Amino acid sequence: MAEFRLPPNSRIRGGVTHKAPAGAREVRTFRIYRFDPDSGENPRVDTFELDVSGCGPMVLDGLISIKASVDASLTFRRSCREGICGSCAMNINGINRLACTTSMQDLGSEIRIYPLPHMPVVKDLVPDLTQFYAQYASVKPWLQTHTPAPPDSERLQSKEEQEQIDRPAACILCACCSTACPSYWWNSDRYLGPAALLAAYRWIIDSRDEATGERLDALEDPFKLYRCHTIMNCTDVCPKDLNPAKAIAEIKKMLIERQS
Repeated sequence: MAEFRLPPNSRIRGGVTHKAPAGAREVRTFRIYRFDPDSGENPRVDTFELDVSGCGPMVLDGLISIKASVDASLTFRRSCREGICGSCAMNINGINRLACTTSMQDLGSEIRIYPLPHMPVVKDLVPDLTQFYAQYASVKPWLQTHTPAPPDSERLQSKEEQEQIDRPAACILCACCSTACPSYWWNSDRYLGPAALLAAYRWIIDSRDEATGERLDALEDPFKLYRCHTIMNCTDVCPKDLNPAKAIAEIKKMLIERQS
């Protein structure tokens, strides 16, 4: 997919350059977006020449090394370091990725790091995901039933039924997909975005859920669902190899079939 690039008239200014120490063996240049809303200053891009011979191979390892030994004020999210939690999602060399699963070796000598696109920035590489999580919550991502549970067992499903939800349920809510979607950039206040719609699909097709009609009714809206134009950025950038675009198309198909 095409890289995301800053517009020519961007108000991001050049920042501080931190040179590699003498005798550095394996230097990579990190150009990192810096912004502190409380400072009243415009964003800037700081340059860090980092000797990566002494740290791990992933971009997150480089960021941790910079924070630990060069600039302790650098701010970013991280947790699992295993591609499970989604915390370290950011825009790396123009593409939304997880820093913990992106190898520095695959990126060349210069690594450009920005927060996820088109989101308010809390500080540096930390986006404000308040609206993203509110949209996820709006699809009621939990089992809804009208009948009582079996008195002596769980609500069971077949192996085939479980496999149907297996991939959609693997979403880690990293927001890479939604923040790569131009439709979400343009209408993020009304379009739910790929991540929330993938979650909705996961519960719509769950054989144990008894609120399929209500879920479809809630999505039958000109903006919540139908702002998707199948651009496919969401599927291209998903670090878990999921297919939100297909899930959205399936929801549209269900609504059409229900009307016929």
